[in-house]
Amino acid sequence: MRNTIKIAIAGVGNCASSLIQGIAYYKGKDPQDTIGLMHWDMAGYLPEDIRVVAAFDIDRRKIGKDVAEAIFEKPNCTRVFCSDIPATGIIVEMGRVEDGYASHMDDYDEQCRFLVSDALEPDKETVVKRLKESGAQMLLNYMPVGSEKAAKFYAECCLEANIGFINNMPVFLASDPVWSQRFKEKNIPIIGDDIKSQLGATIIHRTLTNLFKQRGVKLERTYQLNTGGNTDFLNMLDRKRLASKKISKTEAVQSQLGDNPLDEVNIHVGPSDYVPWQKDNKVCFIRMEGKLFGDSPMEIEMRLSVEDSPDSAGVVIDAIRCMKIALDRGMGGVIHPPSSYFMKHPPIQYTDEKAGQILEGFILDSKGSIQSS
Repeated sequence: MRNTIKIAIAGVGNCASSLIQGIAYYKGKDPQDTIGLMHWDMAGYLPEDIRVVAAFDIDRRKIGKDVAEAIFEKPNCTRVFCSDIPATGIIVEMGRVEDGYASHMDDYDEQCRFLVSDALEPDKETVVKRLKESGAQMLLNYMPVGSEKAAKFYAECCLEANIGFINNMPVFLASDPVWSQRFKEKNIPIIGDDIKSQLGATIIHRTLTNLFKQRGVKLERTYQLNTGGNTDFLNMLDRKRLASKKISKTEAVQSQLGDNPLDEVNIHVGPSDYVPWQKDNKVCFIRMEGKLFGDSPMEIEMRLSVEDSPDSAGVVIDAIRCMKIALDRGMGGVIHPPSSYFMKHPPIQYTDEKAGQILEGFILDSKGSIQSS
């Protein structure tokens, strides 16, 4: 019998839907025929070894339903690529609201926004007890952008329950020295912050920026504009909720320029608008202006269209397995190799090529000698 990786999920939205669909979709596949995974076998763990054992949400259409049913409830709108999900026996429970709901959503159609349940919100002790009873080995944070209090609530629960924490959203926890030290002191692993997509706006923008540098082209100005129609883009219409997201995405690009980052006035990276009919499709526009040989000007413009949530799910599947490897090895604190490769705002930024090499070393290091901090 295979060794199961037991996960809890906070936020049963589009990203959780794609993840759970993916676990079912890849079960029993021939490893030679799989598309969309960076790793099929990771230190002996396959995608099908992942099992949801607890789930929390605040939407009344999801609470009380089996996870396999809840992932298809509104306002989820991601592409359905695996509709036949066996019942899990795990019922979605009421989570903590905190700042997870933006009041401006009240002005939009119920099919597009959260409907906050009037069920009693759990306190920390209740969530910790549930995590322990479930046998969860880690919790995935899928709170909406801007949910700083909610993200920290679930991080606190992980510290109390003594389970790993994967921070998929842009609240800075793994990259905050105070929070990372707390996880290190309790020898609990954390991976974060802010998940990258498999082939999304950030990874392409980073790669092009690094290519400019490698080829001796001076990057002078750039922007990245994104539109989408899921709850994440609706949530981000409140610009006050965007601060950490913009920092995360901007630093992911700036980090590729080494000691010569662009002045703030010459770089703009961030979500731009909510287009309801796009649903979970994200459209990204990237423009880069620079100078090459003889100060000759050059420009690049590109358009990317991608299903947003499946684009991150394959990365999360790898992050989950890296977390399990860290737990198997008794590691605590920030697990740097997966954080640097999978996340936009890790404590240590590398080029993607170097981060990938470090990650492969971590996976193959059976003694776990790659350090965490």
